[in-house]
Amino acid sequence: MHSKYDFGETDKQIVYVRAVDVADLPKEMRDHAHGASAIYAVHAPDGERLALVRDRRLAFILARQNDFSPVSVH
Repeated sequence: MHSKYDFGETDKQIVYVRAVDVADLPKEMRDHAHGASAIYAVHAPDGERLALVRDRRLAFILARQNDFSPVSVH
């Protein structure tokens, strides 16, 4: 039975996308940021960081390409 809140993505695992200040990253990672002040992290529900990407749009694309349902976190 489907509820009125079933959006058709219940079979996909949720991942969380959030901005990360480049200044908070280790030096080796900051060197790869190419002047960006923020990048975006994709996290599993348990908090494990799955990926770091240059922009929010790319983070959402990456998640969907890997059969995840991305949610923005502040």
